[in-house]
Amino acid sequence: MSPPRLPVIAAAGAFAVAAAALLLPPLTASGATPACSVEYTVTNPWDTGFQGSVKILNNGAPVTSWSLTFDFPGTQKVTQGWNAAWSQSGRTVTASNESWNGKLASGGSIDAGFIASSTGSNPAPTAFALNGVTCDQDPGSSPSPSTGPTGPSQPPTDPGKVPALHASGNKLVDANGTERHLYGVNRSGAEFMCVQGRGIFDGPVDDASVAAIASWQVNTVRVPLNEECWLGAANIDPAYAGTNYIDAVKEYVARLEAHGITPLVELHWSYGEYTGNSSGCSDVHASCQKPMPDAQYGPSFWKSVAGTFKNDPTVAFDLFNEPYPDRATSTLDQAWTCWRDGGTCPGITYEVAGMQDLVDAVRGTGAQNLILAGGIAYSNDLRQWLSHEPTDPAGNIAAAWHSYNFNTCSSASCWDEQLAPVISKVPFVAGEIGENTCSHGYVDQVMSWLDAHDASYLGWTWNTWDCSTGPSLISSYDGTPTPYGTGLRDHLRSLG
Repeated sequence: MSPPRLPVIAAAGAFAVAAAALLLPPLTASGATPACSVEYTVTNPWDTGFQGSVKILNNGAPVTSWSLTFDFPGTQKVTQGWNAAWSQSGRTVTASNESWNGKLASGGSIDAGFIASSTGSNPAPTAFALNGVTCDQDPGSSPSPSTGPTGPSQPPTDPGKVPALHASGNKLVDANGTERHLYGVNRSGAEFMCVQGRGIFDGPVDDASVAAIASWQVNTVRVPLNEECWLGAANIDPAYAGTNYIDAVKEYVARLEAHGITPLVELHWSYGEYTGNSSGCSDVHASCQKPMPDAQYGPSFWKSVAGTFKNDPTVAFDLFNEPYPDRATSTLDQAWTCWRDGGTCPGITYEVAGMQDLVDAVRGTGAQNLILAGGIAYSNDLRQWLSHEPTDPAGNIAAAWHSYNFNTCSSASCWDEQLAPVISKVPFVAGEIGENTCSHGYVDQVMSWLDAHDASYLGWTWNTWDCSTGPSLISSYDGTPTPYGTGLRDHLRSLG
């Protein structure tokens, strides 16, 4: 489910990784200002590749088109990029302007990002040229790969308190083979606050607020994320984007773990213009729920997220909030093919990243973390999930389902028919359950059925919204439940 829609002011712009403040041009040894300066940065390296960016500062006359060239010293190979047309011949990389960003004023700058493969060491380029003129590399640029964004000090964690989960048959088990379940809540905010220019989280995320969540006997918190905010899109306020956003998410993840809670991070809002049936917005930017993730940036998002958390197997990944290609396509078969394979999908105007693309992006980083994949019809329909299950080389994937009283599949008879066959084959997590009645009669039924089928579930949502705008579990971040939230709290506490 998506949070209440609020007015969004989105500035036109393109993607830039790890947005930074404009840098003053350095001087050459003779005191003259070079024609251009370049800041080269490596972020989120993994075993077989990395995400990088270049910031170009034009210190000379204005230009109406630009082309940056540099040589990689090692085996690096650009595989995709944004905010420029990227190409590579041998070791020489060329990043040229797109049709819409060719003008570069005197004193102006441009950011462009890329994903590259690499083996062995990853030395930085030592020389750059803009339109054939040699640039000075900015003194602040990183000459060698970093270990990823670093942020404010994080609370101490006890990895032993949070199990690293793995699929075993249709169960989730820990390192000792003991069966585990995910019982918890969603913590909405990081998917919409940043794109609306209002911050990163909605409400407090300090230690006291996490302790309040834990007091409900919660062992899992699902954290919705925004693709553009994570990647540092130019339309996002830099204070809430790129490294700042990533650091805030990392700090919250560490705080959850310190309280013995499994963090479940997921892609909620993504890039791509969709104005068809059931469109949530007409904006190309990540300001609402789209029917499917986009091929342009979705895999890059998951490569970066997986690279950030691959050394912490207690973090689980939910690939995409609520796919609904069925609202765009004419048949369920087309919808499920789009769901798995992506590409050019009927009724969707942008190139789609299928679930297989996202699984490949995660596993390509070496991450072995648990992956969740929700079905179609806003994750409410799982009828063809088993026949379209993505191939996971790690064998660590679970089916995800969302259930509200207003969904099509909202009765025990439907659950028996559509869900039970899936539950018998793979681990099953109801990533969102809820109702719009300000009561808990429906979620009581859902939890009872899921308990009987040995499945996991998380309530939507740990936010202090009014029941008229969405199912809110609490009226205060101290953990005071709403009448609806009382049902989930009391049930979780009864599980012991």
